Amino acid sequence: MRFFNRSFPFAFGILLLLTSCSVNDILEITRESNDTQTERVASEPQNTKPDEPVSQATHTPAVPINDVDPVPTLLPETTEALVAEQQVMVQLFRRANPAVVSIEVIGVHPPVEGLPMQDFAFGHGSGFLYDNQGHVVTNHHVIENGTDYQVRFASGEIIAAQLVGSDAGSDLAVLKVEDLPADVAPLSIADSGNVEVGQMAVAIGNPFQLRNTLTVGVISGVGRALRGPQSAQGGWFSIPNIIQTDAAINPGNSGGPLLNIHGEVIGVNTAISSGSGTFEGVGYAVPSNTVTRVVPALIRNGLYEHPWMGIGMYTIEPRYAQQHDLTIQQGVLVTAVQDDSPAARSGLLPAETDSDVNLNPRNGDIIIAVDDQTIRSSDDLIRYLELETSVGDTITFTLIRDGEEQQIDLLLAGRPRQ
Repeated sequence: MRFFNRSFPFAFGILLLLTSCSVNDILEITRESNDTQTERVASEPQNTKPDEPVSQATHTPAVPINDVDPVPTLLPETTEALVAEQQVMVQLFRRANPAVVSIEVIGVHPPVEGLPMQDFAFGHGSGFLYDNQGHVVTNHHVIENGTDYQVRFASGEIIAAQLVGSDAGSDLAVLKVEDLPADVAPLSIADSGNVEVGQMAVAIGNPFQLRNTLTVGVISGVGRALRGPQSAQGGWFSIPNIIQTDAAINPGNSGGPLLNIHGEVIGVNTAISSGSGTFEGVGYAVPSNTVTRVVPALIRNGLYEHPWMGIGMYTIEPRYAQQHDLTIQQGVLVTAVQDDSPAARSGLLPAETDSDVNLNPRNGDIIIAVDDQTIRSSDDLIRYLELETSVGDTITFTLIRDGEEQQIDLLLAGRPRQ
């Protein structure tokens, strides 16, 4: 930078000179400059004493401040475990990286008066090769609002891609390329049900468009929930079973794989918790078991139908139960029932409001189990529906109504599309 600053006036002077001269003028200036330099060299006094010795610069050896030897390297036996761990990361990256891609999303610029409509790249993300048919998994929010897509592989090859399907409810999407670089194989998918807190986690992606970046951390939590798309009634659906990690995830990592120590996909990186917009230690990934449920449907049908009940919910905890003199300590209070929904058809009753416009949990149904699985929170219920049920299944609620336990069957429908 200092070199640039010193040379800038000289370069600027040349620029001004070139902009105000013709080619012949420039050649003439060059010839004049060379002639002037020749005259200056010729007019300088010459050494006319050939026998006079030529002085030479002398070099004084540097004197050390002390006689301490360089810091010795650690003994091999002390670093053996770390070297082995390091080698695992190197090998994992070499094997998995070719299947990880950078995705460029192209859209149409909003119309500007007097200017033609133009396509422009407005988004970047990551993804990975799912199978040998050219399907690439990424996030819904990466490809959302795009019209064209191109995929860059680690080899540098850029291939146009088509959107096959997308699902906002799981934040997953599938692109397809018609060609693949030689020897690129899809990543293996692990069972995220076996993921435990404390296990190592490896993210590969393209943060800030820095392609094929690897970061390492641990699984910090499982069973988290993220806010999903908005419902027609104004609330929000949830994306359940989310994996939490402290492996660094930043803008551009979205859609890339979260891997276990074996190089298998355990999740798709999707979000971070941050006040600054960059990584602050909490990242989230859609679990691989959601991928194996949703992605085949996206490839087959272009969409995925989420099982839907049509209720609003509130999680009851012991303090709330005590305040309202409830007979149970934990469960899910039904706060609303949507018209013409599975819940309405099954006869579920929502809690009514009292004179202070507060919910009265004693006149609404409180769900405490589904299909004999204990339900302690709304996350428990959503998690069960998303992983264990499908549209068209009949589930059985165990609930508290008017202080009495009873059971009600409910036929699940598909979630309405916005």
